[in-house]
Amino acid sequence: MSLRRFIVKRLLLVFPILFGVSVITFALVQLTPGDPIDVVVALNPDISPAEEARLRARYGLNDPIWSQYIQWLTDVLRGDFGTVIATDRAVSDVIVERLPETIALGLFGWVFAVVIAIPTGIYAAVRKDELGDHVSRFVALSGISIPNFWLGLMLILVGSLIVGAWPVLPPRKPLYHPETLWYLLLPGITIGTASASTLMRIMRSSMAEEMNKEYVTAARAKGLPERTVVLKHVLRNSLISVTTVAAFLTASIVAGSVVVESVFGWPGLGQALVGAVRNREIDLILAITLFIGVAIILANLAADIMYAVLDPRIRYD
Repeated sequence: MSLRRFIVKRLLLVFPILFGVSVITFALVQLTPGDPIDVVVALNPDISPAEEARLRARYGLNDPIWSQYIQWLTDVLRGDFGTVIATDRAVSDVIVERLPETIALGLFGWVFAVVIAIPTGIYAAVRKDELGDHVSRFVALSGISIPNFWLGLMLILVGSLIVGAWPVLPPRKPLYHPETLWYLLLPGITIGTASASTLMRIMRSSMAEEMNKEYVTAARAKGLPERTVVLKHVLRNSLISVTTVAAFLTASIVAGSVVVESVFGWPGLGQALVGAVRNREIDLILAITLFIGVAIILANLAADIMYAVLDPRIRYD
């Protein structure tokens, strides 16, 4: 099987996976008591029973569950992701409005993770079993062990309330404004810390393993400088496994945005998903869940492709 056919085959698997995700998500939402109209009525006590019944009929909430799901799936295939009942807005409008915020936060966290993990992992491997290696191991294990929400709260406590250097509130400027970078710093560090810690340990282990191989001994025997051996020969081979893990960590960053955005009030898809669950906005929950599923699947696909590009020995025959 050629690489092109492999990619096409993987892309075709996206559809049954997303179908399964949508069925499970829809079923879980239906298992919880109440519906979106109950939330609307609770916020507007003046709504009459007749108006309440009209709203339920309008959005098909009186139909059997299987009928509601088929109707939703049919609309999605037509490009209609439904309506946010509480605000009467199209779900697609909400996603288009929130998506850039989530992409910016995820990109910041991913860059933070890579920039911290790669050089630190190389340093720990070169200084194996020395003080620097032990310190990096302690920091990495701490970063992996600390939950995102707790780290975010501590950064808010120290950076915003004690030091007073960072704003607590979400950005008031457009996303492209330079000032927004200042608002991105704390949530970006929060969402990237666990990934940086994991990536650093993978980088260190991969480098240490490569440095014990015969081709490294041969390169040293030829009189190559240690810097050339490490950066030109060992680093390239070590990046194969690191790149794969980095792509998988992209998926975890996307999924972790739900918690981090809620802690920092960041106006992205994660915060919208939490609000949708609270208000039982089924269409919005399903649309955001599908988006996260697509992001994770594409990240895994990117990992496979990069793996093959970095290592010419790998062929999908």
